[in-house]
Amino acid sequence: MIKAGIIGATGYAGGELVRLLLSHKDAEIKWYGSKSYINKNYYEVYQNFFEIVPDKCMDDNLDELSEIVDVIFTATPQGYCSSLLCSKILSNCKIIDLSADFRMKDTEVYEKWYGIKHKSPDLIQEAVYGLCEINRKQIKDTRIVANPGCYPTCTTLSLYPLVKEGIIDVNTIITDAKSGTSGAGRSTKTDNLFCEVNENIKAYGVTDHRHTPEIEEQLSYAAGQNVTINFTPHLVPMNRGILTTSYASLKKETSYEEVREVYEKYYKDEFFIRVLDRDVYPQTKWVSGSNFVDVNFKIDHRTNRIVVLGAMDNLVKGAAGQAVQNMNIMFGLEETSGLKHVPMFP
Repeated sequence: MIKAGIIGATGYAGGELVRLLLSHKDAEIKWYGSKSYINKNYYEVYQNFFEIVPDKCMDDNLDELSEIVDVIFTATPQGYCSSLLCSKILSNCKIIDLSADFRMKDTEVYEKWYGIKHKSPDLIQEAVYGLCEINRKQIKDTRIVANPGCYPTCTTLSLYPLVKEGIIDVNTIITDAKSGTSGAGRSTKTDNLFCEVNENIKAYGVTDHRHTPEIEEQLSYAAGQNVTINFTPHLVPMNRGILTTSYASLKKETSYEEVREVYEKYYKDEFFIRVLDRDVYPQTKWVSGSNFVDVNFKIDHRTNRIVVLGAMDNLVKGAAGQAVQNMNIMFGLEETSGLKHVPMFP
């Protein structure tokens, strides 16, 4: 039985981690960490756990926690994990960090886009980017997993086969993304109030969203060259879900069957990636509450461009679900353990 601790258990991603781990037959939660709710019953923060979780919220003492668990999930703001992580903690347990602290290998890029100093650059090279379907082998042997961001997961997985096989001109990629409000976290912000979000859709982080360099880095690895994209996210009035629509120029005239074969090559054995039938395009409702990513594409022969779509739940595959998937790989468990939830509909 894997003993798990969660730091940041009362945020949306943390709450989703609790929900998923409670149904995992090989894991038990030993520590519900929350700096804001120390000694408060966990179910008083999330009433859906009433008579399910009797534990109280605890502090965020990573040193003490590392002595009693096998893995720590840090669902915390950027800069937290890197400020506390050290060799002693890593000698005791594994770390799955849901922040951006270890996602990018270049500290200068991280510090530029996130506006904070990286506190443990010596550990960056050891960390593995936890995009399970692509980095499975490296994840298995690491002590630190950098759990990918939500937008980068959906964007990268939907485009990866095309980039890896050199089918598209990577310098022409434009991604339009839309997310539900839970992606912004649980803290109070005027922009996330009901009256601000309801009956509204808006772009944000135009040209400078901090997930941009993360997407570019992963696509660059796939392409074997530097990739620069246009990425524009939008906030839409729904609780959860992400839809990404990416556009790119094809290097040559290509048929539907040729592109479909490429997606099948990479994803036919991937349980959590569903390549939809021809002319059926991803919808967020089809993946809600699940760890699935639905992808599909449409070739525009008129412009010699391809439109690639991906949909997933930002709190599951985009955060907690992928973190559990990473844990399964790290501990040699069946990768789908605790994650075979059928999407909720409606």
